[in-house]
Order: sequence, then C-alpha cells, then structure tokens
Amino acid sequence: MSTTAHRRRRGPAAWSAPGFPRLATAWVATNLGDSALYLMVAVWVKELTGSDVAAGFVFVALGLPALLAPFIGMLADRMPRRRLLVANNVLLVPVVLALLLVAGPAQLWLVYVVVFLYSAAGYVTAAAQSGIVRAMLRDDQLASGNGVLSTIDNALRLVSPLIGTALYVTLGPSAVVILTACCFAVAAMILAGLPVGAAPPERAPSRGYFRELGAGFEQLFATRSLRLVTIAVAVGFGATGLLNIIVFPALDSMHVDPAAIGVLVPLQGAGAVLGGVLSATIVTRWGEGLAAALGLALLAAGSITFVFGSVVLAGAGMAVMGIGIPITVVAFATLRQRLTPDALQGRTAAAGNVLATLPQAMASILGAALLSLLDFRVLIWAAVIAVLAGAATALFAGRAPAVEPQPGAAVS
Repeated sequence: MSTTAHRRRRGPAAWSAPGFPRLATAWVATNLGDSALYLMVAVWVKELTGSDVAAGFVFVALGLPALLAPFIGMLADRMPRRRLLVANNVLLVPVVLALLLVAGPAQLWLVYVVVFLYSAAGYVTAAAQSGIVRAMLRDDQLASGNGVLSTIDNALRLVSPLIGTALYVTLGPSAVVILTACCFAVAAMILAGLPVGAAPPERAPSRGYFRELGAGFEQLFATRSLRLVTIAVAVGFGATGLLNIIVFPALDSMHVDPAAIGVLVPLQGAGAVLGGVLSATIVTRWGEGLAAALGLALLAAGSITFVFGSVVLAGAGMAVMGIGIPITVVAFATLRQRLTPDALQGRTAAAGNVLATLPQAMASILGAALLSLLDFRVLIWAAVIAVLAGAATALFAGRAPAVEPQPGAAVS
C-alpha cells in the first residue's frame, strides 16, 4: 500500500483541523434557521391566500437562483471567502426580517423576493464554504469534514421544521422569522473568527469572461474520475425527479392517507443522519467512486419498495434512500474539492450544485407529463434503472489518485 493511500485511510478526523469546530458550529446555526424557515413560508402563503398555486410558487422562487449559480461561483473565487461568508449572513438578517412587513396577500410579492434572495444566499454559502473547507482540511480529512457537515445538515432537517412548526402554531410566523434572523446573525459572528479565507483566492490568467464563467463546469469534466462521478450524480439524482412525482399515486396504492408522507419523510431524514455519520468512513476506506456507487445503489434499492403497495416496505425504503444520499453527496464533494484548484473551488461547487439539481427538476416535469399516460410503477422502474446506471458509471471512477493531471485549460 502506498504511503498516500495509507494516509487517506487512516487520516485524523476533521475536528483536529484548526478552525473546523468553529465552521461546524456556524453550520449548526445556519441550518437551524434555514430548515425552520423555508417550509413555514409555504404554509404561511397557503394560509394567507388559500391558493395551492401561490404556495407552490414559493418553491419556484427557491429554485430560480440556480440560474445565478455560475455568477455566484465566480464571486466566491474573486473575493476573500471568509469575508463573503460573513457578509452573506449579515445581509440575510435584514432580508429575512423584511418578512415582518407582510400583513396579507397584498405583500405576497415581498415574500417571493425574500425567498429568492434567501435561496441565492444559500448558493453563496455553498460556493464560499467549499473553498474554505478545502483550505482548512488536508486530503485525508476532507471526507471526515464533509461527513460532519452533511450529518449536521440532515439532523437539523429533522429537528428544525418541528421547532419552526411549534413556533408558527403557538406564536405565529413572526417568531420563526426572528429565530431565523438571529441564527444568521450568530453564524456571521462565529465565521468572522475563521483562521482561513482572509485573502482572495490567487487569480489565474484570464481566459475571457465567458470561459471563466463556465470554468466550474469545465473542471468537473477535466479528469476521468471526477467526470465519471459527476455524470453518475447527474443521472442518479436526476432520476429521483421521477420519484417526486409518484409519491401520492404510490400512497394511494397502499390505501393510506396522503398525510402518511409526514411519517415517511422523517424516516428518510433519520436514514440520512445515519448515512452522514457513515459517509466519512466509507469514502475514506473505499474511495470516492466506489462510495458514490454504493450510495446510488442504496438509493435505487430504496426506490424499488414503492412498487409493492406496502407502506411498511415504503418506510423501510425511505430510510435506505436516506442512507444512500449523503454517502453519494459526501463522495462527490470530497472528490470535487480534492481535485479542484483553489482558484476554481467556488465555481466548481456551484456547477456541481446545478448538475445535481437541474436534471432532477427536468425529470419532475417529464414525470408529471408521463404520469397521465403511464402507470406510476413504470416511472419507478425507469428511475431505478437510471439510478443503477449512475451507480455503474461511478464504479468505473474507482479510487482517484491524490493528484490527477490537470489539463491546462482547466487550471490556467
């Protein structure tokens, strides 16, 4: 076994890296506010207007900032990342507090503006934090660090909506808004003390504005292992857009109330917490390619359970899917960070987010159109086959070397 491989398998946890506990603490604050707010806003809009369409547009506003991801990624590669993270959280405080001005349907436009800006800020955080994590951690600590951040994210997705719902029911939407604003303010204060990210990333010679704008996508396909895992994630996660469409027909086949989704989603969340805890060990021992393949295989296995018309099997399947998703995400993030130069970390993180989410949205649209023509089970099997194809693609990535040759066009 090579010395490099041995270090990657036996490397110390990310907690030993200076500044990582501070970053993780800030991530707790950020996710506490984030998860408490976004679901509450949709419920609030529904109550204000009585319209499912108006409530649905909350999620449209959440998704639109994906179009800005390349520009946001370039911003994160041009500014000092610590300053950008702090400013992003500070600016979110008045943005979120603007929701206190909403008194009725007449201010609905303000809700959509706030949700759009709030979602765009999430892309800023993702892009800047990717570079911060890469600068803070060695290769042998990346999987551990990404696993910790994923576990925090998924754990708070279970807890925060309950907190947000309790506050909304007992004290009203203003309480959730104030809690969220306070969380972002706390995160800004914690992030200000990070020991890395004070200087802007080193600028490479310019290759033209549009080439620079698309450099993150170029980097994702610059090396064989990263290219294969990127394709695997785009295909595998994209196929889950079909699964989003079949949930309610599947529940009908189980002869249960649609409200049962309120039980199934927490089961997936619990599985995701477990997957986040396991992800660092799996990625470190198996390598990113094999770990991504395992995660996607678990996602496919969990999806199959919706075919059989059993709510018990579906619950077990949701938990299995939950385990697989963070393993795949951590494998992809670790490989991307490890093989990407510092000057491209922001743009590559933003490009990765787009390629992981845009195919899913397109598949959901396609699935909605096909559902009236095909039995929902056909869509499930189509999704399973596509996810397994993604898993097979990731298998070919295997274990990437610590340093892969970088084409000059991608790193100049």
